[in-house]
Amino acid sequence: MLNLKDPKYYNNRELSWLQFNTRVLKQAQDESLPSLERLKFLAIYGTNLDEFYMIRVAGLKKLFTAGVIVSGADRLTPLQQLREIRKYLHQEQQVVEHCLNSIEKNLDKEGVFIKKYRDVNDEAQKQLDQYFYSNIYPVIVPIAVDATHPFPNLNNLSFGLIVKLKDSEDENVVRHGIIRIPRVLPRFVELESGYFVSIETVVAQHVNDLFPGYILDKYSSFRVTRNADLEIEEEEADDFMEILEEGLKLRKKGEMVRLELGALADDDLIEFLNRNLNVYHDDIYKFHTFINLGSLWQVVGNKDFAHLLIPPFKPRNLPPLDTNDDLYEVLDKQDVLLNHPYDSFEPVVKLIQIASIDPDVVAIRMTLYRSGSRSIIVQALMSAAEAGKQVTVMVELKARFDEQNNLIWAKALEKAGAHVIYGIKGFKVHAKATLITKRVNGILKQYAHLGTGNYNPATSKIYTDMSYMTSREEVTNDLTRFFHFLTGFSKKGKLNKLYMAPTQIKPKIISLIQNEARKGRDGHIIAKMNSLVDDDVIKALYKASNLGVKIELIIRGICCLKPGIEGVSENIRVISIIGKYLEHSRTFYFKHSTPQVFISSADWMPRNLLRRVELLTGLDNEEIKDKALRILQLQLADNELSHELLSDGSYKKIKSKESRIINNQKLLEDHVNRVHKATKKDTPTYVANLATRLLKES
Repeated sequence: MLNLKDPKYYNNRELSWLQFNTRVLKQAQDESLPSLERLKFLAIYGTNLDEFYMIRVAGLKKLFTAGVIVSGADRLTPLQQLREIRKYLHQEQQVVEHCLNSIEKNLDKEGVFIKKYRDVNDEAQKQLDQYFYSNIYPVIVPIAVDATHPFPNLNNLSFGLIVKLKDSEDENVVRHGIIRIPRVLPRFVELESGYFVSIETVVAQHVNDLFPGYILDKYSSFRVTRNADLEIEEEEADDFMEILEEGLKLRKKGEMVRLELGALADDDLIEFLNRNLNVYHDDIYKFHTFINLGSLWQVVGNKDFAHLLIPPFKPRNLPPLDTNDDLYEVLDKQDVLLNHPYDSFEPVVKLIQIASIDPDVVAIRMTLYRSGSRSIIVQALMSAAEAGKQVTVMVELKARFDEQNNLIWAKALEKAGAHVIYGIKGFKVHAKATLITKRVNGILKQYAHLGTGNYNPATSKIYTDMSYMTSREEVTNDLTRFFHFLTGFSKKGKLNKLYMAPTQIKPKIISLIQNEARKGRDGHIIAKMNSLVDDDVIKALYKASNLGVKIELIIRGICCLKPGIEGVSENIRVISIIGKYLEHSRTFYFKHSTPQVFISSADWMPRNLLRRVELLTGLDNEEIKDKALRILQLQLADNELSHELLSDGSYKKIKSKESRIINNQKLLEDHVNRVHKATKKDTPTYVANLATRLLKES
């Protein structure tokens, strides 16, 4: 009898994530891409790895310290996982350095130079010297370390130099010091001629000015990583905002989990530094390029070299949203499904902006998970509250690494008069939903938006996500109940048309899988998400595969399921798409269900299904269902951006065996451009016209 609890049928979550980041790195290695596009992927790789160490590695260390033995279906202990992670990353480091060197050589040919102080000419060095005294010297922090000067507290991701100095009058007198390079300074000093010079090499050139009377003997750049996960015990205080603010302060002082060093670090410098930091030796990484790959965004973002990136795509407003027609009247007639970033995010923003100034709108309810630092949506909500509308906003203060933005917006919304909810005890609210109540001909009517991504116009241009807008009463009635659950007291929240985690989504997903399993070889499942981890869902998929169901999974990141195992998962295929856009939408197709297609804010992970408030939405309308299904089918056919997961947990890049190359992201761009060209051009936004009309009437 098949034992689906056998750990050999499951990929380890952390090692699967490392495989995902390796696929990002492979994009940086792709010489067919423009040079800065490759550098962008290297920056993404580095930023991803920072978060992985701050959260996942730090978490494993805590489990190990606590004596936890098993932490997943694969049955690897925390210590085994830590060993595998370190081995993987130390091996991959050489690939990273070779990749950066390759990109730098190509950039040199394009007139973009990433250099050290000693590598530029005399004239450039004079400019750098002047820059040092004008911009660096006044804010740099030189710190002596000895018996009377204790080693400083270093915040998370602190960056600087460790130096060994000799007394200029007596070389036998040796001192050590730290030079902290504040984050207010750029990672690279940018010269006019396209030169980007690493700041630590500029600082190193002037160490004698920072420690007068001493001569630099040796130095190395360094960067520290701390545990950055917030552990907030909500029971310990009534004011959740106060707890969060305190937690953000503590984040800077978490346990050290990684130390990065420059190539010049010798045993003496490493021993001195780590005597004070106490980082495990296998969590020390010595780089022969430079530290902090995420800082490459400074180079990538330089507009003077935008031609070295893949040309940006302009999102479009397509029918029925390509006219000045009243958006609400459009939704009275039909449902709308938008596929971002190809379909513009503007209608979603417009939906809220119109509501904020329309005198017939009486209430706006909304969830905010990540809204960005300059949110025009939040500003519209504030305007609506100030105008006397009933505005209720669920601001998730525990959205990792976005807590500070959310805290600022929460306070601003409250000040404007909105009713702000600060999360639900024990759960993150990750659902993306808006409900607008409007008086139409003396009767209250409601309009809804449900999405797979955040209410952030900036990320909507680089993340693929789905937006569903409707005025269907069965949907809006459920959303009314949903927001009542958020604002009131309810231990048994249940919706009728929509499905809500933590109580409804997981049972529904398993039920849908089991329904296809009953159809045997006629069953068909297509599921797209960021991560697949939940072992109950995986077991259900294995059982369906065993009964002949065709299962096609598009999993961008973590996938703990192993496809292609005879007698277990031979009918399951898994691909991962890594390209210009971050594949972020969650879309599911079940051939024999009604409806057949669903979109959701939730991945199939325990945290989403059991520890978060999420929404799953069925698409009843035949036209928009077909649109979502066609997108899934196109992505399954992709033979340029796809990697296929093998049964051993590794991935292979899919290479076209046909003459036609299928890049789903490029084809979707081309399709939207063709439709746009065949219809009316972009027109002024309806919200601007409405504002003008109201101004005249007043």
